Amino acid sequence: MNFKLKVWRQRDPKTKGKLVEYQATNVSPNTSFLEMLDVVNEGLIAKGEEPIAFDSDCREGICGTCSLTINGEAHGPDHPGAACEVYMRRFKDGATIIVEPFRAKPFPLIKDLVVDRSALDRIVQAGGFVAARAGSAPEANATLVPKQDADRAMEAAACIGCGACAAACPNASAMLFTAAKVSHLALLPQGQVERTRRVVSMINQADAEGFGSCSNEGECEAVCPKEIPISNIARMTREYVRAVTDSRR
Repeated sequence: MNFKLKVWRQRDPKTKGKLVEYQATNVSPNTSFLEMLDVVNEGLIAKGEEPIAFDSDCREGICGTCSLTINGEAHGPDHPGAACEVYMRRFKDGATIIVEPFRAKPFPLIKDLVVDRSALDRIVQAGGFVAARAGSAPEANATLVPKQDADRAMEAAACIGCGACAAACPNASAMLFTAAKVSHLALLPQGQVERTRRVVSMINQADAEGFGSCSNEGECEAVCPKEIPISNIARMTREYVRAVTDSRR
């Protein structure tokens, strides 16, 4: 298969960027999108040109580092899934593919397709610690948790922090990410001690980072590699209202 790529190139945050055309030729349909970029980079290096900078790590849809916008979609056309899980057979032979970084103000560009998503880390840090005793793993049935709560907590905990939700949102909102982090602890006994403080601190940090508010577009849920539902946002809103109301009593 052969493709024409239009890749965003930008040397650093202060330099003006632009889309640069490259040819990806003789690509196997079973090649992943990141592997295809590797091949393109090998060609650029062989010609003495600067390779395309992009983030990757596990390449198994687990780490969340492959923050690419492919043809205008965060993580590309295969949902649910991360960019590393997109295979070239998903595109038509001869197609033009536009590759850009995640576009959200709180994700400042570092170089080419690499953005700084430290804002998400700071939201998690604002949540603080869990005061429940740590140590060796307790016996599985020692702490009773209703199955429905356990399932919902596990569903929220599946968030890999990739930031696709914010990149896809028209408001660059990180509500789904924040809600997932709030929900998986709010639903479990271990997270109850800091429950009210946690939700207020994390939402305040998200606001301070410059993320927008949620307008219920649903784009975040549509691109989430782990299919985390927006019902978590509703749960977080209830947690926040309760926390603020209790603090005023």
